Amino acid sequence: AADILLYKATAVPVGDDQRQHLELTRDIAKKFNHDFRKQLNSLGYDEDYFPLTETLSTGPAMRVMSLKDGSKKMSKSDASDMSTIYMMDDADTIARKIKRATTDAAMLPSEPAGLAGRPEAENLVAIYAALADRSVEGVLAEFGGQGWGKFKPALADLAVAVLSPIAGEMKRLVGDKGEMDRILRDGADRARTIARPIMAEVREIVGFVR
Repeated sequence: AADILLYKATAVPVGDDQRQHLELTRDIAKKFNHDFRKQLNSLGYDEDYFPLTETLSTGPAMRVMSLKDGSKKMSKSDASDMSTIYMMDDADTIARKIKRATTDAAMLPSEPAGLAGRPEAENLVAIYAALADRSVEGVLAEFGGQGWGKFKPALADLAVAVLSPIAGEMKRLVGDKGEMDRILRDGADRARTIARPIMAEVREIVGFVR
C-alpha cells in the first residue's frame, strides 16, 4: 500500500488475487485524507491528498490456474514442475507443458456457459484468450466443437510465440550485469524524482516538518 500511495497512483493493474491489497490501499488513503483534513486545508489542499486507487483488473486469465489442476492457482511452489510455465522456459518446454496439460474428455463448447464445471478447460481457454488478446467468446467461436488434439497444439504455438521472446530478453539481461545495473539505477532515479516531493509533503502534513 505504501508503494502505491508514495506515487499517488490512480490505478494499478493487478491479478484477481491482489484485489485485497488495493482495498487496503484505498482504506489507508481514506483515513489519511479524513484524519488530516484540517492540516490539508491549512496548507492549501482543497481536495483529498491521496487518490482512491482503482483496480485495473479486466480481461481473461486474471487468475491463471495450474496446468495440472484447474482448481488451484498456477504457482512456482507446486510440487509438479509441469503445472507452471516460467517466464524463462524455452520454447520446447512451454510447448511440452501445454500439450501435457490436464483436460477432460469433452469437446470445447461454442459458448462460455459450456465451460461451467470444467476448470481445466476454462483455464486453458482463458490462457489462449489472454495471450491472443481476444475474448473467451471469440476463442470458443473459433474452436467450439473441436477436441483438445486441435486446441492444445494451437495454444502451444501461441504461447511459444508470445512468451519465447520475453524469455530470450530476460536471459539476455540476466547475462549482462552492467545493463541490469543501469536499468535498476535508472528506475531508482526516476522513482526518487516522483516520490521525494510527495514524501516531503506528507511529512509536512502530519507535522514532522515545522
